[in-house]
Amino acid sequence: MPRLVLPTVALLVTSALSSASAATDLIDPDNTLTEIQVVAQRLNEARAGIQTQTGASTYTIDSAALAATPGGDNTLLNQVIMQAPDVAQDSFGQFHVRGEHNGLQYRINGLILPEGIAAFGQSLDPRLIQSMSLITGALPAEYGLRTAGIIDISTKSGLLEQGGGVSLYGGSHSTIQPSFNYGGGAGKVSYFVSGDLLRSGLGIESPDGSANPIHDHTAQNHFFGYVENILDDKNRLAFMGGSSVGTFQIPNVDGAQPTLGLVVNGHSSYSSQNLNETQREVTHFGVASWQHASGSLNIQTSLVARYSSLTFAPDPLGDLLFTGIAQHAFKENVAYAAQSDGSVQLNDSHTIRGGIFIQTDHSISATASQVLITNNTGTQLTDVPITLNDSASKTEYIYSAYLQDEWKISKALTINYGLRLDRFTAFASGGQASPRLNAVWTLADDTTLHAGYARYLSPPPFELIGGKQLTLFQNTTSAPLSGQDDLPQAERANYYDVGIQQKLLGKLTLGIDTYAKQSINLTDEGQFGAPIILTPFSYRYAKQYGIEFTANYTAHNFSAYLNLAAQSAKGKQINSSQFNFTETQLAWIANNYTHLDHEQQHTASGGLSYLWQGTRLSFDFVYGSGLRRDLPLAVGQSTPYGGNDIPNGGNLPGYLQSNLGLSHVFHVNDSGALTARIDVINLLDALYQIRDGTGIGVGAPQFGARRGIFVGLSMAL
Repeated sequence: MPRLVLPTVALLVTSALSSASAATDLIDPDNTLTEIQVVAQRLNEARAGIQTQTGASTYTIDSAALAATPGGDNTLLNQVIMQAPDVAQDSFGQFHVRGEHNGLQYRINGLILPEGIAAFGQSLDPRLIQSMSLITGALPAEYGLRTAGIIDISTKSGLLEQGGGVSLYGGSHSTIQPSFNYGGGAGKVSYFVSGDLLRSGLGIESPDGSANPIHDHTAQNHFFGYVENILDDKNRLAFMGGSSVGTFQIPNVDGAQPTLGLVVNGHSSYSSQNLNETQREVTHFGVASWQHASGSLNIQTSLVARYSSLTFAPDPLGDLLFTGIAQHAFKENVAYAAQSDGSVQLNDSHTIRGGIFIQTDHSISATASQVLITNNTGTQLTDVPITLNDSASKTEYIYSAYLQDEWKISKALTINYGLRLDRFTAFASGGQASPRLNAVWTLADDTTLHAGYARYLSPPPFELIGGKQLTLFQNTTSAPLSGQDDLPQAERANYYDVGIQQKLLGKLTLGIDTYAKQSINLTDEGQFGAPIILTPFSYRYAKQYGIEFTANYTAHNFSAYLNLAAQSAKGKQINSSQFNFTETQLAWIANNYTHLDHEQQHTASGGLSYLWQGTRLSFDFVYGSGLRRDLPLAVGQSTPYGGNDIPNGGNLPGYLQSNLGLSHVFHVNDSGALTARIDVINLLDALYQIRDGTGIGVGAPQFGARRGIFVGLSMAL
């Protein structure tokens, strides 16, 4: 039974298959596998060998382990990743790795996918996953730009795994999700496709904890396709593409009325349950890739294109009365990238890896905001709204290159050292030479120590920067909170990581990992306003550190895992997008290290799975000590800067969510296998709050999903 989460210290290709000879071993005595399948397997191994994870912390889940979890491959990708150590759940489908707000980079078959705009859309379908790794820590030189975590996905192949299935899944919250996946091929050409249609009455987290929130329907469509052509025994040409289109209603609370005292066209009251805000998110991407593997030389070169857009439609009257602004917002980003990576094994001791990455993307941001005119004291002057149009566009350029050497000093000790160069120009510009050093030491046959240092440069998320003409909104009901608006700068950081892994009796694996990060211009993001669009800002100084414990046990048809983590993440002095903060908030943060709003001091996850005669019982859980919230002061007290609360000074109560799954495989003559499953998500119907509407950059309260019961049928094809 594959383990759900496995911490590994990767040496060369240990996260994939171990050597090219493994492909030959796959040939059975009857030679049912063709020569082309052996070539494809060898090319897969060579592709995996281009990258290295030496010294990094890697947590891997394969398709079999995914199928063994409650929900199986019907689970959203972010829920799968949350089972890794030190991953904290947030609203809008976000999650945070090791106290970082975002900073995630997605790769498919080693290829970087340019970032999209979507706040809570799920662009990637778990059905395409053959294996997925979350790579964190002090990363080798090939990983850059986004370094909080690398989500590295290897796709299924129609050549090596022919067939597929159709499925129908649904249940609570009016959820229904038909899906399909299929792989096949002929000769040197193979393909894999997957897709689903999701309809649910729970698109975004409930704002009031109700099991069925008001106005929360979502419709999402996802598709992925992969085609490859084995040109000869050394070359492969591959194409892949994906599409995700989602529409979301923004959920409402029941029975609230506006409290700002505004009047709009003679109206001063509006029932909150009647608000009608919607958001539409679109992501499309396509990749063309050529791979060459000859002897010790491996090269993969690719071209990538990605389109991403987000449209928010307000409730014209309700938004004005409740918030003072009704803003129609549109963001669009089109990106093109070229990437080439290669490796060559010089001898038994040295493997050289290097590569380049070039990206350009063009971003458009346009808003049409209805506001009311006020005087200098904020008093409304007229009840007839005016429309303010604010738009901007910009093009970004990114250039990156790296070179590194994996040096096997001895059988027990391996060192990977390298240098990475990054340069970008956009709203801001910058560059850096970033040294990396990692070591893996096998103390004994079952004991491995790893340590690493990495210098990081992370440009601000260009696709989210829209700008705001502050003077345009002066003397309106959406006046900026302060008058400063510096642009986010590149984050620069020193990262340290040390860990040890111990195997016991071949069945139990234990691991401890510690990390520390020091940053300048740490990038954070917040929701400032009604549109669910995250706005980047930064802290001049930041420090993060933590410790993780992992345990995995596998024996025959039983497997179990447990992850525990503790962290601290703090920042000081807001030095960009200051207009989103009050003067008292800016003063406090300028003089005090402040908890980052996404810090969760204690996190745990775990699960188990048992298979008996085609019946599988699975269980998993996540625990969080709670994200940050503002800490209100006692009546009559204030901070030295005049504030009535301490920004991010408190934290929400802890929570425990557990899930249970039961499935059985029925063999239907020669028609294939029929799998029936039932899943209970949030088994104990825990009522817990992810956000309470306070804290830096927190737009509204959100609660975790209440108990849901789901059933599914899938037929193998």
